[in-house]
Amino acid sequence: MERGAILLVAAVVVFVAPVVRGTSHLSFANDTQQVNVTRAGCGVTALCVDQPGACDPAGNGTCLFASVVAGPPAAPNGTDLYFKLRGTSKGYVALGLAVNATEGTSELFLCGQNSSHGTFFFRTMQRNNTNAALTPAERRVTQIRGLVRGDVIECEFNVPGVNATDTRSSHATTTFSILLGTGPLNGSTLGPFNVSLISGPLNVADPSSNVPTTPSPATNATATATATPSGASSVLLSHGEQHTAISYSSPWML
Repeated sequence: MERGAILLVAAVVVFVAPVVRGTSHLSFANDTQQVNVTRAGCGVTALCVDQPGACDPAGNGTCLFASVVAGPPAAPNGTDLYFKLRGTSKGYVALGLAVNATEGTSELFLCGQNSSHGTFFFRTMQRNNTNAALTPAERRVTQIRGLVRGDVIECEFNVPGVNATDTRSSHATTTFSILLGTGPLNGSTLGPFNVSLISGPLNVADPSSNVPTTPSPATNATATATATPSGASSVLLSHGEQHTAISYSSPWML
């Protein structure tokens, strides 16, 4: 009961006084207004997810976009992840990480605006993936930056020591489903998280994890074989790639 009260008080402090820059588990960058969310590096240096697909976060539309860059693994403590998030809402936009998006819990990172002040705030929450209930969570997040322009909310933040398995494991893993969505702000209370996108399991440390691959058409392979001169040997290379979904039965730790 005492711990629950502490979490509740911490959550209220973050909302009512965002300029105080949150509680001890959150730390803001000095240049909080220096936010630049673009598609630069998608599929090469950053893993990107968006709704609608291939939308432009640098434009003025309703693009809901997130990118993540992973630092080097540091088992057994996990991997540092560097996020950029952009969306439109009068309340908040949020990104979630889940080992299993249909059961267990997701860790949510919320970037929002206090509409009465036009100021930015940041929250960490836990989502029950079965009933969608939100509860406060004190997840350490560093280098938080945020910018509000009308209904457009942009933010950047670092999440240290991410691990999809028990942190005592000798091998940290970084395969998660990513959730993107928005929610309202009802006075001083967060409204429900409305999910717009749930990705399949993605290795967030691999920028190309969700880049579609195109197998070589069978007709091309047949034509190549037919065109091979008599008596010559040929090797047909398949550039297709199959991805196997990985599921985890153990709870994940952030």
